[in-house]
Amino acid sequence: MSPTRVLCRVEDIPDSGALAVRIDSATGGFEIILLRQGDRVFGYHNECPHQGRNLDYVPGKFLIRNGSIICAAHGATFAVASGDCLAGPCRSGLLRVPLQVEDGEVRAP
Repeated sequence: MSPTRVLCRVEDIPDSGALAVRIDSATGGFEIILLRQGDRVFGYHNECPHQGRNLDYVPGKFLIRNGSIICAAHGATFAVASGDCLAGPCRSGLLRVPLQVEDGEVRAP
């Protein structure tokens, strides 16, 4: 089994809300958005495929309504559970980050 890193605890993410987490890497790192629906947690790169801008309207604050996350820049709308583009100026969905939830911790490879 490959090593994983703890990103946060499930309860750190508001239910039906989001949390931004920075992942360090050899190329400088990137930010992911963790979205929670009950016990389920979904992770995506914090980048809208429309123009590559962050999804948040201010760092760490996201527009989330009715199971969708909305890009603050141009209104592209994505399904929280799948990352699929639902509406607005997007031709593809969000880039998923693989996650594991274990003992109340959200982990990434």
